[in-house]
Amino acid sequence: MAGEIPDLVAQERTGTGKGAARQARRDGMVPGIVFGGDTDPLPINIPFNVLFKKLKEGRFKSTLFNMKVEGHDDVRVICRDVQRHVVKDLPTHIDFMRLRRTTKINLFIAVEVVGDDVAPGLKKGGVLTLIRPEVELVVTAGDIPDHITIDISEMEIGDNITISSVDLPAGAKPTIDRDFVIAQISAPAGLASSDDEDDDDGAEGDAPEAEGDTEE
Repeated sequence: MAGEIPDLVAQERTGTGKGAARQARRDGMVPGIVFGGDTDPLPINIPFNVLFKKLKEGRFKSTLFNMKVEGHDDVRVICRDVQRHVVKDLPTHIDFMRLRRTTKINLFIAVEVVGDDVAPGLKKGGVLTLIRPEVELVVTAGDIPDHITIDISEMEIGDNITISSVDLPAGAKPTIDRDFVIAQISAPAGLASSDDEDDDDGAEGDAPEAEGDTEE
């Protein structure tokens, strides 16, 4: 099931229209609206500094939030649009959609690694690279997994694990059609460098022998 969903605290906005929105901006707020579900749209204000920080963190539109507005029940929402100033590129208005438990949404789900204590490739000095620490999945709002698990207990140096080999939660599927790599075990830098040098030495060693054959 889902882990902790981050809270997003907003205030109910009194008044609607451009005048109320302009006043909200003068007060250091970003006006917005929460729509969808079986209830009427709810005009809100969110502190500019809070929203700006979350936007800078990235993936704002694919993050599920627990919206808290005083006087209203908490509700799960996802951002559907952020309007920005045409010159300053700062948020000027934001739209959120309420989610039903059956709603399908795209979210980035964390990848958890197991078997790293016994993986033969790691025991031989290999290095694990987690290419995708998060994977974007289509999931149901009422059944969001906290993470997906990859088992590397049998991986050798040179092996990788792709999304097709991962047991995904029921109802979840990747947003990317191709079978992309999530993690791999590669040779340590020293070993890889040594192998390259051996190949070079072999090539140089063959040269005098070839010359000898020519002289005969």
